[in-house]
Amino acid sequence: MRKICIAPMLDWTDRHERFFLRLISRRVFLYSEMVTTGAILHGDKHKVLDFNLEEHPIALQLAGSDPKALALSAQIGESWGYDEINLNVGCPSDRVQSGRFGACLMAEPNLVADCISAMRETVKIPVSIKHRLGIDDLDSYELLFKFVEIISKTGCQLFIIHARKAFLKGLNPKENRDIPPLIYDRVYQLKQDFPYLTIIINGGIKTIEEIKENLKYVDGVMIGRAAYENPYFLANIDQEIFGEKNPIKTRCEILKEFLPYIEKQQQQGVHLKHISRHILSLFQGQIGSRAWRRYLSEHAHLENAGIKTIIEAAKYVGCDL
Repeated sequence: MRKICIAPMLDWTDRHERFFLRLISRRVFLYSEMVTTGAILHGDKHKVLDFNLEEHPIALQLAGSDPKALALSAQIGESWGYDEINLNVGCPSDRVQSGRFGACLMAEPNLVADCISAMRETVKIPVSIKHRLGIDDLDSYELLFKFVEIISKTGCQLFIIHARKAFLKGLNPKENRDIPPLIYDRVYQLKQDFPYLTIIINGGIKTIEEIKENLKYVDGVMIGRAAYENPYFLANIDQEIFGEKNPIKTRCEILKEFLPYIEKQQQQGVHLKHISRHILSLFQGQIGSRAWRRYLSEHAHLENAGIKTIIEAAKYVGCDL
């Protein structure tokens, strides 16, 4: 089920993006944006937790370091209908560090284990963890092994590993996604050392060929920016990876299927610009793609923007909607 996952990406993988990606692939496992326990326990639950039923299977990614708050948030997430709860131990931003969650928790494996245990005791759905290879100078394989060993003793079976370490000082989150080198071999080694765990690799994987190569060594692959910057490459996933026989949809067919969703969301008060930003790259590399992006960028933010805006933009890429 989790052979191919779409990474939780803050400000990117919102419910509109996830619905759009589900139109492209029926089989990829989707993850929410990172949601803090504070946002769930003290904020607008509907705003941060609502999703479309079509998005299943979908996981809720939580950020926090208080076992009780995480347990309660996980319980709420389960009641909301999510299929998995995931703990973020990989985000390196200053804001996350100041809240004592994200990648900085790799220095506190026993606390992370307490958090995982508290959630597992509260929910029946799987609880997983997403983490880095290490942080700053705490980046040896021995420390990574020990971290996974401690967490696995809680009964947690699902580990998603971003194959880079994180620099908590000196690099911003964007730089942390590119500058620390990818070391896939360490993730492969973890699978050998913990064969009974489900190990999913994340980081820099952009093509079907790269997915297939990584699946020789681990149980699953998580796709990040590639799914946002060139979403149509996911169109081949169901056939190439899962062996599905359904015909691959064209870009125009996907866009046409997305129109009723856009119309429904607009009726509920969502402005087109909040949805259209996710489809700008649908025609990446195609004739007319630049004109498509330009038209949407110039018109989607206007007050009267709607379905007709999408239809007009689609003409530039040869789609008759």
